[in-house]
Amino acid sequence: MVNRVVVGAHYGLRDWLIQRVTAVVMAVYIVSLAGYLLLQTDLDYDVWTALFSSQTVRTFTLLFLLSLFYHAWVGIRDIVMDYVKSAAVRLVIHVLVILALLLYAIWSVQILWGF
Repeated sequence: MVNRVVVGAHYGLRDWLIQRVTAVVMAVYIVSLAGYLLLQTDLDYDVWTALFSSQTVRTFTLLFLLSLFYHAWVGIRDIVMDYVKSAAVRLVIHVLVILALLLYAIWSVQILWGF
């Protein structure tokens, strides 16, 4: 019998699956937005304003951005854990990336809803 000893953070299949789901969310959003823009004959400020005045578009845009930020976090975290050997440096990088992504999320809400 093999005894499995779990060490460190508990990630793996869950984060792999979340990264795939966020990729699908981003792909659907991009294809939908591209399809809408390709169907527009005259693309100007008024079209963009009308598009993003919709609560539905703002909500799905925020979902896209949150998916992008979480997707980026999983990827960056994995790269840092694989290549940065010093625990102190790894901790500093993780904290800086988390803070940056949180600030981006807050900024995204401010942009989309004009707070």
